[in-house]
Amino acid sequence: MDKILSSRVDEAVIQQVGILARELNTSKKAVIESAIRLYSEQTGLGEKIDVFENTCGAWKRSETPEESISRTRLVFNKSIERHHK
Repeated sequence: MDKILSSRVDEAVIQQVGILARELNTSKKAVIESAIRLYSEQTGLGEKIDVFENTCGAWKRSETPEESISRTRLVFNKSIERHHK
């Protein structure tokens, strides 16, 4: 799924992206994506970054699901009681 990225970029860079897209007969999006991939490969960061370690840690909790549910219900019930007094 594509997402929108908004960033302030030097006007010369924007012009260069447009020129590259026109010369390569491709889209500006493709030029930017290719540049980011190439930069990641050249710096070696793509290999060092563990996507799952950075994004999928929801199951790594210090408490059990039952404790999470109990704590959440307690906070919710206190909130409800506060509004009904």
